[in-house]
Amino acid sequence: MSVEKRPAFEPPSELIAPVVPPPEMRRPTATAFGALLVVCRVVAGVVWLTVLAVQWNDIVRDELHIEIEDASESEAAGVVLAVILAFGAVILLIDLMLAVLVYRGNNAARLAVMIFATFSIIAAAIDYFGEGTEITIRTTLVTLALDILVLLALSSRAARAYARRPRPRRKGARYVAQSRSRCGR
Repeated sequence: MSVEKRPAFEPPSELIAPVVPPPEMRRPTATAFGALLVVCRVVAGVVWLTVLAVQWNDIVRDELHIEIEDASESEAAGVVLAVILAFGAVILLIDLMLAVLVYRGNNAARLAVMIFATFSIIAAAIDYFGEGTEITIRTTLVTLALDILVLLALSSRAARAYARRPRPRRKGARYVAQSRSRCGR
């Protein structure tokens, strides 16, 4: 592996040129670090959902300016919270699954995580520039930093080469393919 410094600008033809790593390529640090950052993002999401659940009544009253006066309104607010928590949990489980797939070297998962991180960064920028939402540690600084670091780690050449490397066929898959060809399928 070369340790020389890359130029600040490279022609697009050089950037899209296929990288042919050996099939036995070891997992690069960038891939492992990127998967770890995705797991950290999941942990941050769990913390955020927990804080939301604990402070839900205050948020409804102070931020949304909704006064809960009777049991039916309280029950409706609880249902809304449950839907938000269920949706968040599904997203976090998908994110955790993508982290495992990225660690194993799945290119589609790597691309999906990078696209999700890009949209998250764009949403934070729109909130900041358009709405005037502050970026603080309490709000989006941690997730924004994690998304930027995920993009940097998973867009590296080593991570791309590892995810796009040729993989040797497993014995089981070869056995199934051979038995099908013998049976005339």
